[in-house]
Amino acid sequence: MPDPSTNERGILLIGFGNPGRLDDGLGPALVERLRSRGFESLTLESAYQLAVEHAALVARHPVVVFADASLTGPEPFTVSRLAPVVDSAGFTTHSLEPRGVLGLALQLYGARPVGISLAIRGYSFDGFGEFLDARALRNLEAAEAYIASFCETARADETSAIIQT
Repeated sequence: MPDPSTNERGILLIGFGNPGRLDDGLGPALVERLRSRGFESLTLESAYQLAVEHAALVARHPVVVFADASLTGPEPFTVSRLAPVVDSAGFTTHSLEPRGVLGLALQLYGARPVGISLAIRGYSFDGFGEFLDARALRNLEAAEAYIASFCETARADETSAIIQT
């Protein structure tokens, strides 16, 4: 992981989930789609699951978007603000929730990035395979357009104002 004392400008988007479990891979799929677009104001990270080590990366950015699949919720996706949770009993060294990563960034590095959840609606989670349900693919395309719309127009110092929550 990078040195957390080096602050970066712009948005960090962490797409997490298991691409081998159908729609659970929506977060990593979003990262792959955005990677080819090369937005200067966007740092991309893909992960199977969130881990303690992500706190160092999160601490370097003013805005962090956690993109994941959602089993329930409205289509095509839901955007919401996240508050950090500082609770050492609430995580393991193997997996964290986004609010826990934000809490560790605060606790370990004194960082308070704007935390955003981007929950992309998925439908197929009960099998194995590296493909997305057609409805989930449409939702992924909408999420990509949403992120792209403010990355194309945002200056790095305005990103927290661009994300409407």
